[in-house]
Amino acid sequence: MTKQRALITGVTGMVGSHLVDYLLENTDWDIYGCCRWRSPLDNVSHLLDRVNRKDRLFFIDMDLTDSLSVSHAVDQAKPDYVFHLAAQSYPKVSFTSPLVTLDTNIQGTERLLTALQHHADIDPVIHVCSSSEVFGRVPKEQLPISETNPFHPASPYAISKVGTDLLGRYHAESYGQKIMVTRMFTHTGPRRGDVFAESTFAKQIAMIEQGLQEPVVKTGNVKSLRTWADVRDAVRAYYMLVTMDPQPGEAYNIGGTYSCTVEEMLHYLISLSPMKDEIKHEVEDERLRPLDADLQLPDTSKFTSHTGWKPEISFEETMQDLLNYWRERVKKEGSFLSR
Repeated sequence: MTKQRALITGVTGMVGSHLVDYLLENTDWDIYGCCRWRSPLDNVSHLLDRVNRKDRLFFIDMDLTDSLSVSHAVDQAKPDYVFHLAAQSYPKVSFTSPLVTLDTNIQGTERLLTALQHHADIDPVIHVCSSSEVFGRVPKEQLPISETNPFHPASPYAISKVGTDLLGRYHAESYGQKIMVTRMFTHTGPRRGDVFAESTFAKQIAMIEQGLQEPVVKTGNVKSLRTWADVRDAVRAYYMLVTMDPQPGEAYNIGGTYSCTVEEMLHYLISLSPMKDEIKHEVEDERLRPLDADLQLPDTSKFTSHTGWKPEISFEETMQDLLNYWRERVKKEGSFLSR
């Protein structure tokens, strides 16, 4: 029997790297991870020996803005399963770089789905990763957010994910591709990029503990209400999505069960520090977005009833692991860019 093959775009990101870890441990699949040649390899450094030995894990140079590289990656991987995670994923950056965000996320998704559609030898199950940001600014009376809530994107990134989301459904309905779309709500943990709120807070606390920063955590909007999930629970959900009676054309909200404001999350992170009585926080104007999606509370019943998935890792464990991740990095690498 031929071994099954998975293609992961964005393999060097937080989610992609944790998905590789999960699939290596829980399947016998061969895994083809796509990344740009210049992508940082920090998140997959523990996997590079396997890549070098070609031990079930293969890296492919691919850029979603280059159709030929996308076609080459599909041809090389010939996947049974596709996890399309790659994106320009930083909402704040999308305000200053909207065109590359739209090209990468919308046209890049079209390039990938078209390459998969036209490959004669494969008919993979495809996961297109959208985002809860598509719902944007939701009135309180419409909470919790279900899959039928209208889109009201609040950033160029969110607009790009609306395009990504609709392309997944369009390809499923028009061409019979086995595509499911997920709208994952806030998920975090070790390897989270430091441009995201909880990760920059953890990084700053780690730097404060090492005497590399004054005991003041710089923040953006801390009044936003979020529902938190762990990235390791997220990748388990993605595996269940493509292996448990996949339903082409369906979209699913996925998210955690613990909700609090960004400020409450920050206070919890600070409480984990031996310097908790010294650390303050203050808003820095340049960290504020022009517009913010400030009520992100999901209804995940559709996905949980279909798969039985539920979060297993607590908010407290997630935040502790995130802070310890940054403590280790700061001790090893020293100062980081303030962002």
